[in-house]
Amino acid sequence: MKKADIGVALYLLGAFIMMIIPISSVLLDVMLALNISIAFTILFTTMFVKEVLDLSFFPTILLFSTIFRISLNISSTRLILTTGDPGNVVATFGNFVGGGDLVVGIVVFIILIIVQFVVINKGSERVAEVTARFTLDAMPGKQMAIDADLNTGAITDAEAKVQRDKLQQEASFFGSMDGAVKYVKGDAAAGLLITGVNIIGGIIMGVVRQGMDIGAALDKYTILTIGDGLVSQIPSLLISLSTGILVTKGSKEADFGSVLVGQLFGMPKVMYMVGAVLVFLGIVTPLNPIIFLALGAVFIFGGRIIANTIEVANIEAEADAGEESADEIRRPENVNSLLQVDPIELEFGYGIIPLADVNQGGDLLDRVVMIRRQIALELGTVVPIIRLRDNIQLNPNQYIIKIKGIQVSEGEILFDHYMAMNPGFVEEEISGIPTFEPSFHLPAIWITESQRERAESVGYTVVDPPSIIATHLTEIIRQYLADLLTRQDIQNLVNNVKETNPSLVEELVPKLLGLGDIQKVLQNLLREGISVRDLVTIFETLADHAATTRDTDILTEYVRQSLKRAISNKYFPMNETTSVVTLDPNLEQEIMGSVKQTEQGAYLTLDPDKTKQIMSSVETEIAKLEKLGKNPIIITSPIVRMYFKRLTEDYFKDLVVVSYNEIDSNVELQSVGMVTA
Repeated sequence: MKKADIGVALYLLGAFIMMIIPISSVLLDVMLALNISIAFTILFTTMFVKEVLDLSFFPTILLFSTIFRISLNISSTRLILTTGDPGNVVATFGNFVGGGDLVVGIVVFIILIIVQFVVINKGSERVAEVTARFTLDAMPGKQMAIDADLNTGAITDAEAKVQRDKLQQEASFFGSMDGAVKYVKGDAAAGLLITGVNIIGGIIMGVVRQGMDIGAALDKYTILTIGDGLVSQIPSLLISLSTGILVTKGSKEADFGSVLVGQLFGMPKVMYMVGAVLVFLGIVTPLNPIIFLALGAVFIFGGRIIANTIEVANIEAEADAGEESADEIRRPENVNSLLQVDPIELEFGYGIIPLADVNQGGDLLDRVVMIRRQIALELGTVVPIIRLRDNIQLNPNQYIIKIKGIQVSEGEILFDHYMAMNPGFVEEEISGIPTFEPSFHLPAIWITESQRERAESVGYTVVDPPSIIATHLTEIIRQYLADLLTRQDIQNLVNNVKETNPSLVEELVPKLLGLGDIQKVLQNLLREGISVRDLVTIFETLADHAATTRDTDILTEYVRQSLKRAISNKYFPMNETTSVVTLDPNLEQEIMGSVKQTEQGAYLTLDPDKTKQIMSSVETEIAKLEKLGKNPIIITSPIVRMYFKRLTEDYFKDLVVVSYNEIDSNVELQSVGMVTA
């Protein structure tokens, strides 16, 4: 055990021993002196601690000190009633603090009790209760602020974790303080009751056991009891004061004394006014002129000194600011900071700033948080930090989206307008500014707030500007998510799986596949919109087949087949017949015959004219599906799927190519055509 642990254990053990076993008056003096020293230590620590969490164990300290103080009360009571000699400390407090007078001692003791109960304890209890309530109520807002800072790149993941932990600690601390204040209040009440019992018991013991008359017994035992009460209540008062200081402490980074004096006496005009009032009272009223005129002069002189100090500080601040500006100009540019490339950036003109400013009611930051959560649930990977920044070089209502520093898309909105889109069945037209929806390039019109209700009533789809930007950003992220998946992301995903399936990860990485191989497989899946959330199934499939082949394209096909339920659920609704297009078996054989295997992988060597014929047939068959209002889906044999997808992806980006082995047995299909060449 550590020495500190042993010390705390002995402190508590000593408290319980003193409750049961009688101790000598000398040892009681030592313990009372120790109790007073601990009370002063707690007081000064709360004054100069910079943050309340630096005293996160303060509620426990209150409990321990209260138990120790009550045990001292019991020991001193035992000595007063049995021997009439509780030691030097108790006798001194009874005679010296009370002036040796019974009435004075009782009055001083009652005043201390009133101050502690009515003023300090009551105020500390109320402040602790309100602080705990406000801290708990503010937690959701603070959590959202941390998430917003994280998504805008203002803080890192590690810094966000530290802030969340600190937020949780603050809530736990103030919640504990709300209850811990009751310890001190109960201790004061117990001290008052013990004092009353001591007086009555002392008089009985003096009269019955020692043959004293009532007056002598009252005088002796009351003074000793008052001394015992004072020596107990003064440390209790100090700890009550410490509690009040801690729960009302506002400054976190500066010294307590400097901040307190600076805030109270830091304004020269206030000092001048106070000095003038004191001088006026000393001259006009019968008050002692020497005292009031001298004190007024001190305040006026002090105000002048503070004014000079502020002027000098302002001049020094201006000089320092100018020097910093000059140093900044002279300082060599830090090129390393220019090498950092943000994975995803959303830049916008100044006209869109209100949408991203929380203070102006903008919720774009919250929508960015929801985008990351949505894609994590939908595709099973973490989207990198999305950097939001304004760009004065853009048009006021323009925004651009960058992936790894390169612009990949842009859009333009009209602030205070709504975008209305005809879903295809609305015949009534509404007036507005023609435009195109940026995510899917569908025709749309900009309408005003007054037209919104009418447009919705006739069947138009109406969206607000933040939704337009969020939808556009979401589609771009889905499109480029595979390119954003890094090896470090793969390592993080592997570590997550390792926590629950360590044997699986040990078998796969790095014995069978490296991080780069797993990265390529997951990128292949994400490029076709297949979720990688079920990593356990993916890793088990890779472990089963990586021993026979390390070709990541072939491994991807094996993984897709193991995920057939997820693929079927994505493209083929249950209890519904899905219209699809198939691939001519002769064409499949022709495609496989044109596959060339190399050390770098396989590729197609189809004749350009043949490729053109295939694409023309694909376009014709897809048109049939689109005419039926269906998604373009082509079914192929497993061995051909990846090559046919690679052949068509540059011509038809939204085309879904699925093999027969990736379709669940419960799915009902209807072929409406066949791709031939």
